Amino acid sequence: MKLLSMLVCCFSVVASGATGSVTFSKDVAPILQKNCQGCHRPGEAAPMSLRTYQEARPWARAMKQAVLAKKMPPWFADARYGHFRNDRSLPQKDIDTLVSWVDAGAPEGDPKDLPQPLAFVDGWNIGQPDMVLEMPEPFQVPASGTIEYQYVVLPYKFTEDRWVQMAEVRPGNRAVVHHVIAYIRDGSSKWMRDKKPGELFVPEADANGNRPSLNGDLLSGFAPGLPPSILEPGQGRLIKAGSDIVLQLHYTANGHAGEDRTKVGVIFCKQAPHERVMTLAASNSKFTIPPGDPNYQVDASFELGHDAKLSALLPHMHLRGKDFQYRLVYPSGETETILRVPHYDFGWQLWYQPVSDIVLPKGTQIAATAHFDNSLNNPHNPDSTKAVTWGDQSWEEMMIGFFDVTFPADLDPKQLFPEKKKAPPATGAAE
Repeated sequence: MKLLSMLVCCFSVVASGATGSVTFSKDVAPILQKNCQGCHRPGEAAPMSLRTYQEARPWARAMKQAVLAKKMPPWFADARYGHFRNDRSLPQKDIDTLVSWVDAGAPEGDPKDLPQPLAFVDGWNIGQPDMVLEMPEPFQVPASGTIEYQYVVLPYKFTEDRWVQMAEVRPGNRAVVHHVIAYIRDGSSKWMRDKKPGELFVPEADANGNRPSLNGDLLSGFAPGLPPSILEPGQGRLIKAGSDIVLQLHYTANGHAGEDRTKVGVIFCKQAPHERVMTLAASNSKFTIPPGDPNYQVDASFELGHDAKLSALLPHMHLRGKDFQYRLVYPSGETETILRVPHYDFGWQLWYQPVSDIVLPKGTQIAATAHFDNSLNNPHNPDSTKAVTWGDQSWEEMMIGFFDVTFPADLDPKQLFPEKKKAPPATGAAE
């Protein structure tokens, strides 16, 4: 009997040692490094840092709730359509590990088991930039009121063609910056040439209230969840000689006056790329969402005038945005759904990058369909009693299906746009 008891005790010790317990140092820290610390560190978008046990422990219960609800990391693509190389969703085994850790009391474990800390360049996700362009003067953001989109031409003109491998927009004050877009203004563009570089301005509106829009290529941008622009080896964005960078800045009053000086960091290609990347869009600004409508549909499409490849997708709507879908309509008539976002979240502007670039023959249509919820059931709806049209502010709406295309670096990008169809000749005229 004594021998049997000793064997049972011995087996229990071995089993316990083999199984072990989930700890922060050994099991949780690697998950946070891979999936969370890009945002959850000082100076980034997340409200708290998760680099150490001392930082993460107070948030253990909230972390469990977030991963079980799949709110974190943010990822909204329907898994039935497309596969994406930047998929942020956590594997089930990582979710199980985090839940087990919290349920066990969130133990720290042995600090010797910690992985090597990740090395971040202070203030940049792309590493140390080759060039930094910054607003010369800060913009004073009032404590309240509506603030029109501000623009500034950064005071630097490129004297030679430069290919960009990476670019990142860094706001000076995230608390008041809703989004920033850094445009490349080509030297041939006539847009706002009367404005002095370095000085913020609002383009003058015409009699109908419309402001002239800048149609330059996008260099990079900032918005909640939006990563910096990082291209694959052999790809680049072209800044032609004579071009400059224009910032579009959307500030939001939050009850406290503040100021902002946004900057842009750029890393250039070390050698001329063989593929050029440009951002295009399938958009529709001609819509009116009726009051109370819970499922208003808006469609848009873009037809390619030349062979290209599709490398990324970014759906964009505002607070009434409900869902968004991209489809490809090939010249053969075949249709393929490549991205479906069933629950759009205005708080997270995400790029979706297919695992492999999608070949698009000339004549392919990139078709987009969006639905808007202007009803009382939408908790983010500013006012369900009002009809909603296109507009810059968050309580207005937009429908834009951004997408990146890659094409031979020596191809004139004008060829990407379809030829304008000539109007048929008039009939019934006197001979």
